[in-house]
Amino acid sequence: MVWVQFLLCVLAIGFAGVKLSRYGDAIADKTGLGGTWIGVVMLASVTSLPELVTGISSVTVANTPDIAVGDILGSCVFNLVLIVVLDFLSRDESVYRRASQGHILSAGFGIMLIGLAGFNLLLAAKGGTLSLWHVGLYSPAILILYVVSMRSVFLYETEQVEKFIEAEADAYPDLTLRGAVIRYLGAAAIVLIAGAWLPFVAKELAVQMGWYQSFVGTLFVAFVTSLPEMVVTVAALKLGAVDMAIGNLFGSNLFNIGILAIDDIFYLPGPLFDAVSTTHAISAFSAIMMTGVAIVGLLYRPKGRVLKTVGWASIFLFTVYLMNSYILYIYGEG
Repeated sequence: MVWVQFLLCVLAIGFAGVKLSRYGDAIADKTGLGGTWIGVVMLASVTSLPELVTGISSVTVANTPDIAVGDILGSCVFNLVLIVVLDFLSRDESVYRRASQGHILSAGFGIMLIGLAGFNLLLAAKGGTLSLWHVGLYSPAILILYVVSMRSVFLYETEQVEKFIEAEADAYPDLTLRGAVIRYLGAAAIVLIAGAWLPFVAKELAVQMGWYQSFVGTLFVAFVTSLPEMVVTVAALKLGAVDMAIGNLFGSNLFNIGILAIDDIFYLPGPLFDAVSTTHAISAFSAIMMTGVAIVGLLYRPKGRVLKTVGWASIFLFTVYLMNSYILYIYGEG
């Protein structure tokens, strides 16, 4: 029955994820806000809801903080390896050449936020955490930086509105803005319900396998809670909305680190990073390296591909992902 529940969750998220990307693209088209902004804010926040629900449940009811932190940082790594999938599916031209260089802004903020989390994970291991009541001072810093990043991306995108409107006519003439918003919210509700259920099913499966909590959170739970990002991103690419696909991935990473601060607030015994394994820092720095590679790819915009499959940047991204998974499997704790 556990596998049946897992399959039902995957199907629900798969169906809703496709609808979410379609109506998100329609809203972007009709409002004139660029696909990057819609991807960063709307799709990223909705597809990251499973991580939010999982994190709060892990630090409260389940009392498994390693699952919460592993899920967040593992999702960041998994989101970045999805660029490899996009590059492979983008047969006509490399995804790095098709995507807007404006994503470098959100990617740069992602490095700052993930780096802030990794730095404080290592600092907590040395007993250097500063706190206000039970909340680490890194949490308000994360939230402030997240708000700054959202505002910066918004201001950048508003400058691109005129170009966006000129470049693309209304692609959804039979759908009103109100109808697109209603359908978008309906799909988001399905993702929320299925995503909230899925982590508990995944946890039961993982416990039966006897894996470490840090490994389970980073690899297994992160994979299942990232299903919305995967479905939405691939569906957006098929719609031709490359910027929405890439924006969803970088935006989800920004939102995910913000969730760490929320988890810290809900974790009452003390600062969250004081209660988790330092091996999570491996995932943090893996995500930083991968984001840096993505930035290089977006700036360099390579033409060539290895054996006509993916570019060198994608190969490096996938290598770091495998390395991160192997190290956590060997040295995982919890």
